[in-house]
Amino acid sequence: MAVEYDLVIIGGGSGGLVVASAAAQLKAKVALIERDRLGGDCLWFGCVPSKSLIHASRVAYEVKNAARFGIHTEHPKIDFAQAAHHVQTVIKTIEPHDSPERFRSLGVEVIFGEGKFCDRQTFEVNGRQLKARAFVISTGSRPAIPSIPGLTEAGFLTNEKVFSLQERPDNFAILGGGPIGCELGQAFSRLGSNVTIIESGNHLLQKEDPEAAQVVQDQLMSEGIKILTQTRAEHVELRDGKKQIKAGENTIIADEILLAVGRVPNVESLNLSAAGVEVGKRGIQVNAKLQTTNPRIYACGDVIGGYQFTHVAGYEAVVVLTNALFFPVSKANYRVIPWATFTDPELARVGLTEKQAIERYDKDVYVLKQPFSGVDRAQAEGKTLGFAKIITRGNGEILGAHLVGPSAGELIHEIVLAISNNLKVSALTGIHIYPTLSEVNSKAGLLLKKQKFAQNKWQQNFLEKFFNWRRSL
Repeated sequence: MAVEYDLVIIGGGSGGLVVASAAAQLKAKVALIERDRLGGDCLWFGCVPSKSLIHASRVAYEVKNAARFGIHTEHPKIDFAQAAHHVQTVIKTIEPHDSPERFRSLGVEVIFGEGKFCDRQTFEVNGRQLKARAFVISTGSRPAIPSIPGLTEAGFLTNEKVFSLQERPDNFAILGGGPIGCELGQAFSRLGSNVTIIESGNHLLQKEDPEAAQVVQDQLMSEGIKILTQTRAEHVELRDGKKQIKAGENTIIADEILLAVGRVPNVESLNLSAAGVEVGKRGIQVNAKLQTTNPRIYACGDVIGGYQFTHVAGYEAVVVLTNALFFPVSKANYRVIPWATFTDPELARVGLTEKQAIERYDKDVYVLKQPFSGVDRAQAEGKTLGFAKIITRGNGEILGAHLVGPSAGELIHEIVLAISNNLKVSALTGIHIYPTLSEVNSKAGLLLKKQKFAQNKWQQNFLEKFFNWRRSL
């Protein structure tokens, strides 16, 4: 049956925009459907505004703590409205790259409206029925709203509203101690809010290496953030203009509550059953080729419930593009997925944790841990908190890495490149510019030889005898 489009993309976020741009430049006929604004969560409510606010808060923190370098200033006066304006300015600066005008100039037909599938090969929007050889669903996700008595009545913020604040909340409560909760908790604290983080697990950042997560948790606490672990919010009520949160034996008084307890896929309005697309607990079900249960319909990004990162959505978009436009032979490979939490210190990771490595390889696991305190550049900058932990096998195969410290999100990429190209840990020990923070990787890489030598008593005895003999000549 003849169709009007090679590709119809539903959702103009990170994944959908990559597919649309590349497909149009390959001369395919493409329609891009978006119900709100192009750019998705990352541009408007996620990565871009959060990192902009985090940077403002770091400047405030550095000024406040400049005396240790002999630079004495008055306590910084925080103009929260100006910090919020900085956030919006950054968004507006980046937005043209994701604008409808840009995509139309590439040949993409951009359609604004909320639509749904009519059947396995037809999508309806604004009264139009669009037929295509293939469809891509990239509708993203939204914040999960926990069922807590009184929460809705008292009012709350999510990442979709928090960056619109023009006044700093004096008392700020955050439900959830994951990346969003930790990043924004520290940012608001440094900008002058009294912050409380409520986390149901036994420590913050549950998906991270526990030792690395503890470094971040200790730093947040040292900055005055109150952290309640193994605690759940049970009830919220509005009293005298304040929000009162009952959490175990604690009562937290807050001006604002931020929800950071996970995300749910945006699928409800799509009528996926008509298209033969099945949805699981985490999101749309896909195979390794990112095909849904309807092989003509693909999905990528947050909506499939996997790694919910902009860079992963972009990677999945490339897999989808190849399969949807040409032949479905490309498979997504999640062996090397790095990510970072942009607290201070930053926390970055790729590959297996120490626990996962031991479960898989038993005794053939080496943990190479290099503190930043042993890196001269870190000492010079007074940023010695944290470490690099590289997990390898005895043959030098890198299984994973966990960095917590200054610029960890940048430093992890050297290790990502090594793992991606199946390089041994010795590849990290090449010449590094001195003095740089990247020496933390080379120093960690050297530890495998040191550990193996320390375990080899025969080699130690042989060398001791050899040098004794040579000195006697």
